[in-house]
Amino acid sequence: MPTLKEARKLGDDELIARLTTVRGIGPWTVHMLLIFYLGRPDVMPTSDFAIRAGFKKLYKKRKDPTPEAILKHARRWQPYRSVASWYLWRSLDEE
Repeated sequence: MPTLKEARKLGDDELIARLTTVRGIGPWTVHMLLIFYLGRPDVMPTSDFAIRAGFKKLYKKRKDPTPEAILKHARRWQPYRSVASWYLWRSLDEE
């Protein structure tokens, strides 16, 4: 398990790989850490239910989008996918 100092130096994918080896820590948990604690600007937490719901609402999809479909679409939002995530979350507040 990396220290906070080490975590700040690791890339997103490497940090996800290292932290998810700990029982009980999955990709969603690490994505939230990356966005809200480490302030990483380019994280798209596709396993998050609200991200999928916001994407479905925004793009008027009938079926729930897959994480892969969201990730493919989100390439156009790079390098600010964390900001896009925030907007997808907030889009659900209007209901």
